[in-house]
Amino acid sequence: MIVRSLQDIIGTERDVKAENGNWESRRLLLNNDALGFSLHDTIIHAGTETLIWYKHHLEAVYCIEGEGEVETTENGKIHPIKAGTVYALNGNERHLLRAHSTMRMVCVFTPPITGSEVHDQDGAYRPGAEIADGQ
Repeated sequence: MIVRSLQDIIGTERDVKAENGNWESRRLLLNNDALGFSLHDTIIHAGTETLIWYKHHLEAVYCIEGEGEVETTENGKIHPIKAGTVYALNGNERHLLRAHSTMRMVCVFTPPITGSEVHDQDGAYRPGAEIADGQ
């Protein structure tokens, strides 16, 4: 059994901040926990826009605080996001995430990430990163 609190994560190597200051990802469960997915408590800062394209991962996102929107770049469709909204990137959709207010999101990735990933120039994590920890 794995039991962790958010306080166990904050200030550790599992507390990852974007270089551009747009988000903070507190990575509660990672690849080396051997669950087949990773789980993140993520803060998206108000007034930011982030291009994201998880070419090699599927992601589900549940908003528990704040308001914003997600736009799929392929067709320009905009979906409002507020507390109680879930969106799932089940087709590796490239998207823009905009925070009108600070948003707190619970994110699940499969395959799981190792915890050290950062977005590349496309907004993606590199392929194969999920096996870098020997899993």
